[in-house]
Amino acid sequence: MTTELFHPELKDVELGRVLTALTDPLRRRVVTDLIREEDGVERTCMSFGLPVGKSTLTHHFRILREAGLIHQVDRGNSRKVQLRRAEFEARFPGILALLLAEAPTDLGSDTRPAA
Repeated sequence: MTTELFHPELKDVELGRVLTALTDPLRRRVVTDLIREEDGVERTCMSFGLPVGKSTLTHHFRILREAGLIHQVDRGNSRKVQLRRAEFEARFPGILALLLAEAPTDLGSDTRPAA
């Protein structure tokens, strides 16, 4: 059985909220990892290998989902995540490319929590 979570309509997504969500290096890493994937790829939340506990992981993904960047769905005992690439590019053209261009090439170097 599939459980749908709340996702904002893209017309309601505010750029300020998106930028706030992306201030955290772990959340930026999730988004840049998803940008590097083929469009439509779903990953489990645990597949990102973030160095945080389960409750903190849930918090980070909730922030990204409520900011409009990702789509999440529960499938059985796992939660899948997917970048809302086409929708997001239509709403904020070029922002994903800019984010990827500014991403560190060494993915392990940008994992400290924001101060």
